[in-house]
Amino acid sequence: MALSPRGTLFVGTRQTGRVYAIRDKDGDGKADEVTIIAEGMNFPNGVAYRGDSLYVAEIDRILKYENIESRLGNPPAPAVFIDNLPRNRHHGWKFIRFGPDGRLYVPVGAPCNICEPPAPYASILRIPHGGGSWEVFARGVRNSVGFDWHPETKKLWFTDNGRDMLGDNRPPDELNHAPRKGLHFGYPYCHGRSIPDPEFGRGKDCRRYAPPAMELGPHVASLGMRFYTGRMFPPRYRGQIFIAEHGSWNRSIPIGYRVRLVRLEKGRAVSYEDFAKGWLVGGRAWGRPVDIQLMPDGAILVSDDYAGVIYRISYRE
Repeated sequence: MALSPRGTLFVGTRQTGRVYAIRDKDGDGKADEVTIIAEGMNFPNGVAYRGDSLYVAEIDRILKYENIESRLGNPPAPAVFIDNLPRNRHHGWKFIRFGPDGRLYVPVGAPCNICEPPAPYASILRIPHGGGSWEVFARGVRNSVGFDWHPETKKLWFTDNGRDMLGDNRPPDELNHAPRKGLHFGYPYCHGRSIPDPEFGRGKDCRRYAPPAMELGPHVASLGMRFYTGRMFPPRYRGQIFIAEHGSWNRSIPIGYRVRLVRLEKGRAVSYEDFAKGWLVGGRAWGRPVDIQLMPDGAILVSDDYAGVIYRISYRE
């Protein structure tokens, strides 16, 4: 999800191939108008907004829709922003956002469960806002589908999905902190803080890689994340991190299917707790959280690609 300064919410999809524009014209916290602005696309999961343009990430390219908000009923043909990304669909769908430095950050997942792929796989790239060549910002990132920048330090934090087929309880998903370019976060050699991979971790010292800021639940599919900077929720939530957990698919006892809160103290992650749950009942899921969007009034939106809805979570005394 991406929100324009004028309040239009743009939503990408992974399986339907559509991009939506959603408007709340009367400000009551409910959508009044839903417009399909593109369809038939190749996994247009990621959307970002900058200036007056919408950026949409497909598997192997990113498109730019200029002056989109004034043409929702008749969207313009997109321009190609970049078209030299890998074509693999395995972990190929993307979450994109512009950083405080004005550059577009784009993850490229590993094209496998566990392998040793060449660049730019298993990394987070960044691209100048005017387009051009990408550069690798972070390596050793298996599959990140959510990131944000600390509201004070302006440094990147991101979620990463751990590998499969090591049992129910290993390895953890990760919340990572990348204060500078060039860090390696361990994949495929090490998982979590200190779990060497049984195939690729032989002879590797896990202390050489950047450790996670917080180990998250195993196989919970941690996706979208946001720092909370609003004023609607009580002060104890400000500056903390909300994470959408899509939920496990290969665990004998399912977990995830919730929104969790990671609390920070003095810039360090110190706890990991439930914020919103109930999508998993009796071992069966009726919803799967994907992304989180902070609204100007301080409420948060949570998208759900299983139920096909967007929830608004607000607070009042």
